[in-house]
Amino acid sequence: MNASTKPLKVAVIGGGIFGVSTSVHLARLGVRTVLINDGPLANGASGRSLAWLNSARKRADAYHRLRLAGIDRYRTLAARYPNAPWLRFDGGLTWDADDGSNEIAEIFDYERDLGYHAQWLAPARIAATTPGVDASAVTPQGAIFNPGEGWVDLPSLIGTLTEEFRTLGGEIVTDAGRATVDIEGGRARGVITADGMRRDADAVLLAAGGDVPAIVAEVGQHIGDATPVALLVRTKAIRHPLKAVLNTPRIAIRPTPGGGFALDSAWSEEEVSVKPDGSYEVRQSTLEGLLREASRVLEGNPQLEIEDYGVGPKPIPGDGEPVFGELPSIPGYFVAFSHSGATLGLIAGELLADEIITGRRHPLLADFRPERFSASRR
Repeated sequence: MNASTKPLKVAVIGGGIFGVSTSVHLARLGVRTVLINDGPLANGASGRSLAWLNSARKRADAYHRLRLAGIDRYRTLAARYPNAPWLRFDGGLTWDADDGSNEIAEIFDYERDLGYHAQWLAPARIAATTPGVDASAVTPQGAIFNPGEGWVDLPSLIGTLTEEFRTLGGEIVTDAGRATVDIEGGRARGVITADGMRRDADAVLLAAGGDVPAIVAEVGQHIGDATPVALLVRTKAIRHPLKAVLNTPRIAIRPTPGGGFALDSAWSEEEVSVKPDGSYEVRQSTLEGLLREASRVLEGNPQLEIEDYGVGPKPIPGDGEPVFGELPSIPGYFVAFSHSGATLGLIAGELLADEIITGRRHPLLADFRPERFSASRR
C-alpha cells in the first residue's frame, strides 16, 4: 500500500491485544474499523498470558529496542490510569537454577551494559528490595531485580481499549467463528466469517494468535510456526506482600488485580496433552505441582487454591521473533503474530495502524517482516 491509497475501512480479525490495540489506533486516526473475533474478546492467548512487561535477558538489539518502546507506551498508559489495578510497575525478580546453566552474573553484566536497569541481589538482600519472596528458595548465585519491569492484566486492558473503540465508532463482531481474508485480484478485499457473510474492507489485519500461520498458508504464504500449548493457573485471592513478577527455575508468578496470583512454567506446559478431538487434558497433579512450586518461593509458603486456569496455544513464530506487517505478495493483507503479546501489544498496534494507513514501513519493524520466512524457505 502507499499513502495515495489510504484505506477508508479496515477489518481486523482477532480479539486479543494485537487486534484490539490496532483497532483502537485505527479508530483514533479516523478510519472506519470492524473488529471480528471467533468468540468473546480475549478468549485466546491474551486471556491466559503471564503478561510480564520486560526486555530482560539476552535478545537481538532490534527486538530489545522494540520491547523498550512497548514498555514506554505502558508507562504512558499508567500515567493516564494511575490507580488501575490491572497495570503495575513493581519490578521483576529473576533467578536461575543452581547448576551449570546459571547465567545470573553474565546476564547482570549484559543488562547493565545495555543500560537496562538491573540490581544483582544476594538472597539475604531481596526482602529489603522487593518483599514477598522466601529467600531460602533463591539459589546461592543470587537474583536480578529489574525495577522498571511490570505486568498487565490483558483482559482488563482489552476491556478498557474496547470501551474507547466503541466510543470512537468502531464496530465489534464476536462469536463469528473462524474468519478468513477474502482475496480478489491479488489483494485483500475484506473478511468472510464462518456463516459466509462477507465484509468489505480496503485492508485487513490478521491477528488470530496461533492460527495465523495456518490461515496465511491457505493463500500460499508461509510463516514459521513454533506454537506450543500453554497453561496459566490463577489462584484465589490471598493477603500477601509480593508485588513484583517472579521468574524462577520452576515457576513464574505475578499478582492479579483481584489479589491472587497467575502462575505458569515450562514444565507444566509439557504435561498438557491434546485429545483426538483437539481438546486439552490437564492433569490434577500438574495443577497441584504449580501451586506447590509457587508456595515454595513465596514468603511464608502460603497455601494456595486454584480460582481457574486457561489452556491453549501460545503463539510463537518459528524463529522466536515477532511477525508484523504486510504480506509481500498480497497488498492490503497485514499480520501480527508474536509471543510477546503483552509487552508489544500497545506499540505494535500503534505502528501497524500507521503502516496500514500511510503505507510507510516503520523502521522499528524492519527485522520482523513476514517475508523473512518466504526467503528462508526458498
